[in-house]
This record gives sequence, C-alpha cells and structure tokens, in this order.
Amino acid sequence: MQLAALRHRTESEDCFALDNKHVRVRVHTGKDDVAEIFAYYTDNYMPTESVKKIELKKIGRGQVSDYWAATLTAPYHRLKYTFEIVGKDGTKVILGDRGISEFSKENLNEDGSYFKRPYLHEIDMTKTPDWVKQTVWYQIFPERFANGDKSNDPKNVKPWNPQDHPGRDDFYGGDLQGIIDHLDYLQELGVTGLYMCPIFKAPSNHKYDTIDYFDIDPDFGDKELFNKLVNEAHKRGMKIMLDAVFNHLGDESMQWRDVVQNGEKSRFKDWFHINYFPVEPYKDPSKGEGEAPYDTFAFEKHMPKLNTANPEVQEYLLEIATYWVKYFDIDAWRLDVANEVDHHFWRRFHDELVKIKPNFYIVGEIWHSARPWLNGDEFSGVMNYPYTLQIEDHFFKNKTSAEDLVEHLTDQLMMYRDMTNQVMMNMLDSHDTARILTVAKDDQALALQGLTFMFLQPGSPCIYYGTEMGMNGGNDPDCRKPMDWSKKDKDTWKKVHNLIKYRLDNSETLSKGSILLSVTKDGLIEVKRTGNQEIVAYFNTTNKDIKITVDDNLSQGYKNGILTPKGFVVSNKEN
Repeated sequence: MQLAALRHRTESEDCFALDNKHVRVRVHTGKDDVAEIFAYYTDNYMPTESVKKIELKKIGRGQVSDYWAATLTAPYHRLKYTFEIVGKDGTKVILGDRGISEFSKENLNEDGSYFKRPYLHEIDMTKTPDWVKQTVWYQIFPERFANGDKSNDPKNVKPWNPQDHPGRDDFYGGDLQGIIDHLDYLQELGVTGLYMCPIFKAPSNHKYDTIDYFDIDPDFGDKELFNKLVNEAHKRGMKIMLDAVFNHLGDESMQWRDVVQNGEKSRFKDWFHINYFPVEPYKDPSKGEGEAPYDTFAFEKHMPKLNTANPEVQEYLLEIATYWVKYFDIDAWRLDVANEVDHHFWRRFHDELVKIKPNFYIVGEIWHSARPWLNGDEFSGVMNYPYTLQIEDHFFKNKTSAEDLVEHLTDQLMMYRDMTNQVMMNMLDSHDTARILTVAKDDQALALQGLTFMFLQPGSPCIYYGTEMGMNGGNDPDCRKPMDWSKKDKDTWKKVHNLIKYRLDNSETLSKGSILLSVTKDGLIEVKRTGNQEIVAYFNTTNKDIKITVDDNLSQGYKNGILTPKGFVVSNKEN
C-alpha cells in the first residue's frame, strides 16, 4: 500500500460539520490501492473502548487519488476518530492524528491515534445559503440586453444589431427599463436569479471603471427605476445579484482626480497603492516603459487599485456594500477581481452583510483554486472557472479524454466542502470569455451537450444572456453583442428552457445530492446524482454510436437504444 498517498486533515474539506451533531469526513488514498476503510469514533471524553465503527464509501477517483467518505454522529457535539485502512495487498494500518501506525488493538486504544474535533460550535460552521442551491442564474450585460428607454441613450449610440461586432468603446443603449420590460420573458425562460454586470456610474460601456458607487449610471436609469426592477423581480421569484468592483476605482472618480491634481498633498493618496509622484503620465511595465507610478488592475491605467487595508477605504466600501442591501434589498454580490483584495477586508465584508441578511450570497471572481476564501468567513462560493473550463476542454476542444475529465472534476470537488460545492457559480461563458457556441465551433448540438452536462453538476448554473437564442461571439468585446430577440421560441430556446425546467423540477437531488462521475467501458461519461431520487445521465463524446438502454426523460441524439455522438440521455429513478 502507498502509505505516502494516505491523507486526511481535520477542520478542512476533509472534515467539516454538517450540523452540531454530524461531521463529514473524507480520506485520500492512492488510486486503485485500497480495498476498504473503516472509521472508529466516539466522544472526546469517552474511553476508546466505546468506539463505534462505520465503513467509508468510495466517492470518487481523481488523477492520482481515490476518495472515501462517511458521516459520523457526535451526540455530545464533540468527536474523536481514526481510520483503519485496508490495502488491496492485505496490509492494514491506522491513519491517525500522529501519523500512520500498524493496525492493532493496542494502537486502536491509544488516544494519540485519534483525530480530534472539539466542541462543534454553530458559529464556526461553514454555512451557505440554501436558496442559491436551487437557483438558475442569468447573467445580463446591461448595455447589451435591451433598450427600453431611448431618452437616456448615450451620444453616438449605434443601431441595435445582434450581428454587429462591438468595439471596446461602442454603445447600443441597453438600460434598466429594458430589463424590466423583459422580466416576464425571463420568468417564462425559467431563470430564478439575475446577475447584472456593474450598473453604477462609470464612463465605459462595461462600467468596471466606477466613478460613483452610490449612483446608478444615467445611461441605465436611476435609483427609482432600479428599485422597481428589484421589486418586480422579487414578485416573480427572482433574486438579484449586483457586481461589486472593489479592487479598483475608475480614473475619473473624484478620489483619483484629487490624487492627480494634488499629488502627495491629496487626502486620498493613501487610498491607493502609489509608488511615486506625480502619478501621470502612467508608465506600463508590460510595455517596457519602466516602473508604474501606481498599482492598477492588470496594467490598465484607467483602473487605479484601492488600498483596502486603509480603514477609510474599508469604511467607504462597506458603506456601499450594505447600502444596496439595506435600501434596495439586493440578494447577492459578485466580487470583481476578488483574489487581489486582502482577506482581512473580505472577512469584514462578509460579517457586515450577513448581519443584515443571514442568507446573503457572496461569490468571488477567482479563476484558480480558491480554498483560502471558502472557509465560511469570506465568500459563499466563487465563479467556478477551474471546474467549468475542464468541461470546455473535453466537450468543445477535445484537449482531454473522458477519463481525464472525470478525474479532474473529481479532484476539484474534493477541494471544497459539500455545502460550498453546492453554491459554486457554474458557467460555460460570460462577459469575459468567448460564447460557448463559438468555442464549440458553431455546433449547437455540441454546445447543448456541454451545457446539459454542466446543469447536472453540483453548484448553481448560470446562463449568459443570449445563450438560449444560440448567439455566438469571440473573446471580449465580441461576446458582448446586442441581444438577438428574434430567436425566441426557436429550437435552441426551447431546449434551454426545457433544461432549466428539468434542473428546477429536480432541484432537491441536483442541488444537494451526492455525485459520482465515471466512464463506462464503451467510453460514455456517466453522471450519477443521488438524493431523494437517483438521476443517471450518459454523454456520448466519442465519434461512434453506442448502444444503451435507459428510460429517458431529457435526451438528445438518443433513439431506439442508440446514443449518437454529441448526444445525451438523462434518466430519473425513484429511490
């Protein structure tokens, strides 16, 4: 047995409280190396002779590890536990708090062989909002969704043309009234959460260069109109998530203009990361121009980076964050460039928001593994790019095999607690990426296959506006075309609508149930979700027809027992 592959950490994704009487434990072992694992557990103050024994279930197979799990009961809110690991070679060892030892009754009775979980305080438990687990998000780029009020159009607005290829500085006149006018449409589509890119005052079309966080951009409307949008959305059972750009300000903001004009005498100079004065002209290190006078988002001179360690900046941003919750009743914040803001600030941010709404949703934009932010005291979840990009690599780009996909996704799931995986924000495209139809080389059947696979995963799925219309588009800014309203009720729209309906109709299992990913001997990807029912899905990403017999509820390319390439079939079985 590969002893070096045996791994378990307390107070982590390997050991987390489900409530104050139940703890979920996981063990990592070498792939195909272990036959059985048993947990021995009891209260911290009970003698080791009183231990109970439970078998761990194998829950997944990663690149180099197998994963095992069980739920332990702690009637007195405390726990000590250890593991008996049985190798396929017949070896038996104990994996405990002080390392690995030979399995024996004497060692099993040693207190030092046991991991400890002291008192299970509810206040310390990682909690995530239940409503998110059953939400299907719809991302709106407000400037390109719908023009509901031409009186607030910016100068030089372009005609609304879904076939146009937008430039970085183009405006088309989308606004909040356009969103309000289409809330019935969104309700008919089936979405239950609206995620809007920034709507606050800013000079650009994307609004990530904020001038004033307390004001709606006049090109979009005003606070009264936004209040109406929130109320009308809530009436339809839809949650509202806004985009918080707290890593940086726009260079037309009052604070930054004061720094430009007054230099070292500016009262806002400590609001930013300034390397030297004067701050203009900007020197771009990525272009070999020398050291930058101030830190920015990337090397974008129009976005000076805020110093969130400064107490004044903290109070300013926390006032903004709570203002839109207290007075407009928003339900969630998406945090732009979240990984470049300090953890201290995000912990304060989290605490202030959950004081107002205990079930408030906080999702960070992080494109890499995000463990440090997901321990329950900062974010609920993140935009789950490391997970969903694996889907694109297999389904759309043929960069990885089906086995690779299953192993990579399983490894990703094991990085986080179950309740965290359940509220990750899953998307295959966004305002920052090429549209899935373009990534799928304009193959709509393939795009729908990948989208369906994503909808069956743990996490809250998000559709980028226009995906239901079959819109295409390359990388930013081409992915931000004006919405094509001509394709409602066409074939793609109906299929996306049915997919959303299926997710919501089976939300209990798909939002909270367990998942097992595998590949059949014929090369089909099998997704098995188990909760109040069992849902089994097969995806054919091979280049040949494969014979399979299931009772299908939701399918594409499946007929008379044959699943064709780019096809999928989803079957429900009551437990």
